[in-house]
Amino acid sequence: MGPLLSSFVAAVQASLSVLLVISYGGIAAKLGLLNSQHGKAISKICVKMFLPALLLVQIGSELHFGSANRYLIILLWAFICHLISFLIGIFAHLVFGLRDWVTAALMFNNTTSYPLLLIQSLDATGILSGLTRGDESTRAMIERAKSYFLVFATVSSCLTFAVGPRLIDTEHAPDSDDDKTIDEPDEIPDGEGDYEVADTTPTWPPNEETGLISPPNRQRSRHESVVAITFFPSKPKFTTVKRRPWYIKRVHWSDLSPRMQWWLLFFYDFLNAPLLGAVLGAIIGLTPPLHRAFFAKEYDGGIFTAWLTESWKNVGGLFVPLPLIVAGISLYTSYQESKEGDQSRTAIPVATTAFILVVRFILWPVVSIGVIYAIVHRDGMNGILGSDPILWFAMMLMPTGPPAMKLITMVQVSDAGPDDERRIAKILTISYIISPVLALTVVGALRASQAAM
Repeated sequence: MGPLLSSFVAAVQASLSVLLVISYGGIAAKLGLLNSQHGKAISKICVKMFLPALLLVQIGSELHFGSANRYLIILLWAFICHLISFLIGIFAHLVFGLRDWVTAALMFNNTTSYPLLLIQSLDATGILSGLTRGDESTRAMIERAKSYFLVFATVSSCLTFAVGPRLIDTEHAPDSDDDKTIDEPDEIPDGEGDYEVADTTPTWPPNEETGLISPPNRQRSRHESVVAITFFPSKPKFTTVKRRPWYIKRVHWSDLSPRMQWWLLFFYDFLNAPLLGAVLGAIIGLTPPLHRAFFAKEYDGGIFTAWLTESWKNVGGLFVPLPLIVAGISLYTSYQESKEGDQSRTAIPVATTAFILVVRFILWPVVSIGVIYAIVHRDGMNGILGSDPILWFAMMLMPTGPPAMKLITMVQVSDAGPDDERRIAKILTISYIISPVLALTVVGALRASQAAM
């Protein structure tokens, strides 16, 4: 068996491993062991506890002054990738007439659990050993790759919160006791996040007081943000639903100008738990005494390593498989709901599905592999991308893969109907079923990285 074929087989095995983990969630849902409510609870603790712990440990342990430039490159790459995906989605919406949610499907791919589990599976196959530097262990290289993927995921998470459809979704689901709607007269205590319903007369063009797209006859959770999913709506529906950060009292909030409220909310939306975990990890990593205390061996001054850091590592490790289990639950639940609906009205849109899959599984792999290889080939090992082959490999994979599961709930606060939600669920199901084709991307990125070395 040739090296190329063996690498391809190993990559297929790694991709199938990820797909099997997703299927276990679907099996659990089919057997009645887990349901959508369980999935929401699991997702919430994943994003508010497990992922921040993972970010803190991975970024904190790998980041130092000598490696800071690599993480700045990833931050820049993350913003570039999301911007290009956004522009492709807007182009498809305006020129080809595709539905507005296609923009979200192209802009937000699965940037956390899927690539992290994939990189672990690739480590098990041994095909990444060719990217090690000197006498470096494969384990050290894999840990560094995880930190790269997590930095990219942090940017994606922030954009999802602040720019994408802002809502409580499959990864940020409300508690069962948070299901009161804004139509209820009960006053929400300070510190819990308030919503006030004002005049619902449409306003155009929008200003700082203009709310965002709100579907008719739909009640919203008191914690749910209301954000436009269409950037160029032909028939905009706006409602002045207001919300405020929990730490600003209602009386003080009402005294602020609409423009100030808009900007405060915009920046507040970036302050999510994963970002805070990443920031804390960066602070610890870039502060030598803290880095030594949290990550050095005990005899080298690591007073927190054996107990506190290890506990964070154990909790963070739970994040890798659990969101994929939840993805399996969501896909199975959505499939069952689609079977109960009118199949003739919820047929899979072939053109839309093909466009999304081509961009996510063909266009982005070709572009990312080509761009990163060209930069490294031109600049050499001492260029702007440095001399870390696993960095090149990770950057080639970052913008690829299936759309994020949050797409299902993104459309639930838009003017899309239940038929659109079922179509999206089917598209996501197809995208995850065919995800093993990423083996081609893995092999291409691996060979390109080795050639650049």
